[in-house]
Amino acid sequence: MKNSYFYKKPYSNIYKSSSGASEITSQILYGEKFKILSKNTKWIKIKASFDNYIGYIKNENYKNSHKSTHKVFILKANIFNKSKNKTKYFLPFASKISIIQKNKGFVEFEKNKWIKKKDIKKIDHIEKDFLKVLKLFLKTKYVWGGKTYKGVDCSAILQLLYYYNNKFYPRDTKDQLKYSKINNKRNKFKKGNIIFWKGHVAVCINSKKLIHAYGPEKKVLIMPINYTIKRIKKTANLTVKRLSNILN
Repeated sequence: MKNSYFYKKPYSNIYKSSSGASEITSQILYGEKFKILSKNTKWIKIKASFDNYIGYIKNENYKNSHKSTHKVFILKANIFNKSKNKTKYFLPFASKISIIQKNKGFVEFEKNKWIKKKDIKKIDHIEKDFLKVLKLFLKTKYVWGGKTYKGVDCSAILQLLYYYNNKFYPRDTKDQLKYSKINNKRNKFKKGNIIFWKGHVAVCINSKKLIHAYGPEKKVLIMPINYTIKRIKKTANLTVKRLSNILN
């Protein structure tokens, strides 16, 4: 494919400009496809193929061919060496790999790099139980721009659900809000509702509680819906802008 590339390290920060000192706006995961818009010796400006997200990554760790066969279905999959000993490295949730060979419960995805077979699903697997995905991130640190086990932001955990299921969804909350269909039952919450504020998003796990990556608490956690709405109104002077439904 012309001008199609795939990232080949566990993940990388995506920066607002071609400087490591600039704002981190998102991250790119192993096996993720992108186009190069411009480049110099140190940096490339990319456009992610999944969501058209534009930003800068370092000019390294990518290749022009990668046929994904499977994807990671745990928060972080340990990478093992050829002797099946754990390394200090992991593949984050939704990383897309290509299996080279299988051996006793392990799969090799790059030369001398193995992960456990139980940690992956086939590339066309669709997870219909959204809570299985969102709850993987419980207690994960809140990090602006993050999309991995090392830290996520509120819009990332929602987008990662769609990314895993091979379905388009925008990266940033402001775009997610515009993209999502309106549910007019503003005061009747139920499982699967998405609650949007300006700059924040949460997902209802039932009629009483929600899950979100919440900056003030510095982690992903479950909170009462009404308490959260009141707290955000009190601390940030923000009210609910839209109610939508997950996986429309």
